[in-house]
Amino acid sequence: MEKDKEKIEEEINENHESQDVDGSKEDNIDEINSENNDENVESEDEETEETEETEVDILKEEIKNLKEEKIRVLAEMENLRKRFEREKVDSIKYGSINFARDVLSPVDNLERALSAINEEEEHSQSIKNLIEGLLMVKKELTTALEKNSITKIDSLNKKFDPNLHQAMMEIENNDVEEGTVVQEVQSGYTMHDRLLRAAMVGVSKNTATKTEDTKEEKDEDTEENESKENSKNE
Repeated sequence: MEKDKEKIEEEINENHESQDVDGSKEDNIDEINSENNDENVESEDEETEETEETEVDILKEEIKNLKEEKIRVLAEMENLRKRFEREKVDSIKYGSINFARDVLSPVDNLERALSAINEEEEHSQSIKNLIEGLLMVKKELTTALEKNSITKIDSLNKKFDPNLHQAMMEIENNDVEEGTVVQEVQSGYTMHDRLLRAAMVGVSKNTATKTEDTKEEKDEDTEENESKENSKNE
């Protein structure tokens, strides 16, 4: 009987020990699981932070692109505004430029008619009245042109300017500097700062200078020929 009791007690103790071991194992497993869970949570947090940082970078880049695009659009709008403003001013200033060119032809004919009249000749009263009427018309036309900023180009005795003058002929004249306008075939006009019509002019040509140049060239040719003949004789 006593032996049986001892065996029973030993079995009970073994069961207790095995339960303790199983409990310690379960505790270790719980600890490992908790550690794994903590690691998973940390990794998830890191991934979340990285995702948030990536999204922030993308949003910053989009904001930067939108700002640049806005600046470009504003610059283009400003350029368009300035261009429209210039076109508006030009349309006001030069809108009648074609009409002004058409008006110049009657003005030219009127000036030719007046220049053809011999002032020294004695005229009848009717002719005198006609001349006075033509002069009045010319004055009114000149005033109308000046009101519209149409100005006659002062060409005579001025240096030839290809931006304002159109050379029709060369006139030999040694009294003025070569390239000076000495005759005006047709008057030129400007409208504001633009050329409305170039003046047709005759430009001076200095024959004395050309004669001297020709003489110098002949002298040089003569010297060259003499030097060649001397070298041959030697």
